[in-house]
Amino acid sequence: MIDLRRLPSTNPSLIRIDNRLVHGQILEAWVPFIGASRIVIVSDEVVGDLLRETVIRMAVPQQIETHIFGIEEFSQGHVYKKYLEEKSIILFQSIDDLLDACHLGFRCKSLNIGNAYAGNGVYHPTPSISLTEDHVKGLLSLADSGVKIELRCVPRDRPVDFVRAGRAFIKTQT
Repeated sequence: MIDLRRLPSTNPSLIRIDNRLVHGQILEAWVPFIGASRIVIVSDEVVGDLLRETVIRMAVPQQIETHIFGIEEFSQGHVYKKYLEEKSIILFQSIDDLLDACHLGFRCKSLNIGNAYAGNGVYHPTPSISLTEDHVKGLLSLADSGVKIELRCVPRDRPVDFVRAGRAFIKTQT
């Protein structure tokens, strides 16, 4: 069996879209894989929602710092840079949240999409991902600016290259 903790990481942090935010895959697979010492939630829906914030903080082991930000607060003024340089897991609840953060100044080199659900999604590159055409176009725009985008639930899964799959989808739509 491969020891996932020994595999090299291209980035000290994991930037991930996962509509479930903190759950077993994050705590049991990704935290040990990158050796994360903190989890950062970026969601306007969660920040200020005392119940959701409390549940998240209760789910995360005490030795892991937990930070919760609204999209604008996290993205502007380069607050996010501190977390990119340290072993952190940065979780966005949706593709729209990530794209909004990017429009406000957030920058990253790589992005992992683990679970994203669009009720009106027309593109399903994996069983856990449903995207609208606008999501695909927005993500391809990020990829064109140099962001490496992978689709992968847990570290042991083989990553799906979003760019190739997304461009093939767009071609079928035109």
